[in-house]
Amino acid sequence: MTRLQGKKVLITGAGSGIGRLMALEAQRRGAQVVAWDIDAESLRSLTGMSTAVVDVTDREAVHAQAQSTGPIDVLILNAGVVSGRRLIDLPDDAIEKTMAVNVLALFWCTKAFLPAMVERNSGHIVTIASLVGATPVPGMSDYVASKHAAYGFAESLRTELADDAPGVRTTVVMPQVINTGMFEGAKSPWYFPELTPDYAATRILNAVERNRQRLLLNRPAVLTAYLIRPFPPAVSDRISRWAGAFDGMKTFHGRSVIDQSGMNRRSDHR
Repeated sequence: MTRLQGKKVLITGAGSGIGRLMALEAQRRGAQVVAWDIDAESLRSLTGMSTAVVDVTDREAVHAQAQSTGPIDVLILNAGVVSGRRLIDLPDDAIEKTMAVNVLALFWCTKAFLPAMVERNSGHIVTIASLVGATPVPGMSDYVASKHAAYGFAESLRTELADDAPGVRTTVVMPQVINTGMFEGAKSPWYFPELTPDYAATRILNAVERNRQRLLLNRPAVLTAYLIRPFPPAVSDRISRWAGAFDGMKTFHGRSVIDQSGMNRRSDHR
């Protein structure tokens, strides 16, 4: 078990949503928190912790800020975006943005801090993936694909570190929708009830302290998602449609704050 007290914890997307709540809770547990976000205004109210405006899709900016930050004990990869549009209506730049924030940033941030962790054989990397990475959802092709990638990234990294530096731990988090506003208007199927942000933040940090390799925030929902996968698409799609999973994004409009590309920013959910 690894207590966060006295540890240096860096959280991306820490300016709002679950990222902000994790930053505050980690601080309450005695951690030295480093909060990164692309939105300077959202960081102003995070007092008593180190903050930095960082575009995690900018590889050079990430490495430069990592040099300034120095070695850390825990890296929580939380930042992300969602567009919520069907592929035929999805602009190319929105696809690139989703993949840059939700996938490539995982590599840039991890590569910036991992060498020091491996050298001392100590550290913890947390990837906030998503349960939708295991299920098809109309209107979320780019987001679902990015979360498939996030899960694969985290699991592959875990197996590499088991050989290279077994003292460096990893946790991949598989939540469904967390009620932070990122998926405002979307309707969750009955077996994917929304989670409260405080509950999710607490569970994630508990998982870090307990060295959990995987955190399933709603086990029945995860089991349901995976149990229908072996069925032929004609059957699994009918189950998903009956449960409302295929209609959820029809009413999506996201939170009121959007980034410069017109996409809904996330420092929360999955």
